[in-house]
Amino acid sequence: MSSERVLVTGASGYLGSHIVQTLLNSGYNIRATARPSKVANLQASYTDVYNTEDSQRVQVAPISDLVHGEFPEIFEGIDALIHVASPLAGREDPDSTIKTAVEGTLNMLRQAEKAGISRIVVTSSIATVMNKVAETSDATIKDSDWSSALKEDVIKTGNPLLIYCFAKTAAEKAVWEFADAHPHVDITTINPPFLYGPFAPTQKFPTFDPSALSTVLLIHQIITPDGPFPPNADHTDVRDAAKAHVLALKAPPSSLVGRKRIFIASPHSLDFATITHFIAEKRPALKDRLTQTTPPTMMRDRAPVDFARIEQVLGLKKADFHDVEDTILETIDQLVGLEAIWKSAT
Repeated sequence: MSSERVLVTGASGYLGSHIVQTLLNSGYNIRATARPSKVANLQASYTDVYNTEDSQRVQVAPISDLVHGEFPEIFEGIDALIHVASPLAGREDPDSTIKTAVEGTLNMLRQAEKAGISRIVVTSSIATVMNKVAETSDATIKDSDWSSALKEDVIKTGNPLLIYCFAKTAAEKAVWEFADAHPHVDITTINPPFLYGPFAPTQKFPTFDPSALSTVLLIHQIITPDGPFPPNADHTDVRDAAKAHVLALKAPPSSLVGRKRIFIASPHSLDFATITHFIAEKRPALKDRLTQTTPPTMMRDRAPVDFARIEQVLGLKKADFHDVEDTILETIDQLVGLEAIWKSAT
């Protein structure tokens, strides 16, 4: 078992929870951060399974202010950082969303570098290229591609999702500026599309909270009669995205493989008409509640990522990804189970 301890920010979220679980399964020790209100419950959920009097495999530490806070104590004894935490779409005004994404990320990088941490993985997004690589394009995404959206134009739209996409782009550009200024720090960004799949065991949902469901809400809408479909077919299983983050910790250094800006997505097709028929066939009890919305016609059925590059840097092969049918069914089965909990709480 590895004696390394990895610091994971945003550990109570959808992806963060899976990253912690994957790290634990891979033998790492964890120091997870979360908002102060979530620390006690999160610590208890891990302590019950992983911690003993002699071994504290999971420690949970509070961070109340990611942008301005100074917290050198959370970096003590840490070997690597996985920074997942990011402001959610629509939670703050546009300027605050963008500032929090950029300054919160830079604050973590600066403090990690000051503490002597030289391996850092940052969660970014495929949204950082999405109006560069058009919906109609089948050109493979390159690590030199960037969205060309302008801040003032995005803010004028008032669209929370577009503002979130710009915030992720601005934050990642700041990451690479930091990397250029600190070449002794080895940084990888993982850039996934929409994430689907079941929640990690530590995530609990006693009541229905759409914002807490993250992108799983898009799957819940498919089993809602008037629910919309996701805006595009780009996707990957959240467990595959988590695995990519963990594999990045042992990836070759940038000096050997170049800038490690890794776009990751499922190699499997996602066609919404096919998927709804598949759900009706495999889960006939849900047939009458499937969305009646007409499935959109997509110009592509998966994100055009470079799988050779993914394998070169992370060692993750196409065959290692979850099948989309399994991902969707496991997600829906868990959602149906949660609905029973939500119903009993009302």
